[in-house]
Amino acid sequence: MKALTEAQVERYRHDGFLFPFPALNEAERASCLGGLERYERWLGTTVPQADLKWRTQPHALLPWYADLVRHPRILDVVEDVIGPDILVWTGTFFIKEAASPTFAAWHQDSTYFGLEPHEQVTAWVALTDASREAGCMEVLSAHGAPRQMHHAALRLKDSINRTGQTIMEPLDETGATMMQLEAGSFSLHHSLCVHRSAPNRAAHRRIGLGINYIPAHVRPTGPVRMSAMLARGTDRWGHFDLFEPPTAEFDTATHDLVYDRYAENYREQVKRHERQFAPAQVS
Repeated sequence: MKALTEAQVERYRHDGFLFPFPALNEAERASCLGGLERYERWLGTTVPQADLKWRTQPHALLPWYADLVRHPRILDVVEDVIGPDILVWTGTFFIKEAASPTFAAWHQDSTYFGLEPHEQVTAWVALTDASREAGCMEVLSAHGAPRQMHHAALRLKDSINRTGQTIMEPLDETGATMMQLEAGSFSLHHSLCVHRSAPNRAAHRRIGLGINYIPAHVRPTGPVRMSAMLARGTDRWGHFDLFEPPTAEFDTATHDLVYDRYAENYREQVKRHERQFAPAQVS
């Protein structure tokens, strides 16, 4: 039985995003929040204040996050847009502290991923309310014609994104949608979806978990041999080194390997993007 109607799938194909969907019941949400609390005790600080590596690839380190990325209510929706053979390519904590200036400029996730074809989809799971006040995601429709846009890694102060990347082309912000989510629900957005988020002006932490899924036939474009975790179906293509979900918290060996490969590829893709969009040299 399909989770999405044909009309919903067509709307996702046209706009590049779709929301909201129920994911976690209260017990499941409390379990995730408890897992985050244990993680931050182990780190000795909050996730946003920790080294960047501890914000990325948590499904290779934390069993509760690995369980979340394989949650049937999430995967059933994801399968309807990318098919039955599903890899988790990366995961990320997107946490904005209460009344914090943390934001994201207009950007596309695909810019520094180095994957083709562009079929990656992010399930963004809200562990706390992601309202307009709390700095929810704001999205622009692709109007059925998504394309990769020119970005610059500006290292913007207070950016929630790795390089503070932002789109360098004019944008028509008419009709932008505030993708507000209640705690326990999730949204979908395509890797070419143009989106941003404002600072958190609410009195609570805005805790979001980004899970990046790809169909198993998607391949890396760069020289780095990267890792992924099989979430559903089979991998008949072998474009990634598959790793098993963690069974014990804070066993860092697998996470170190997965993160190092991801970070190496990311750095390579930043340079490739800059070369691709560099101004033509006039002789």
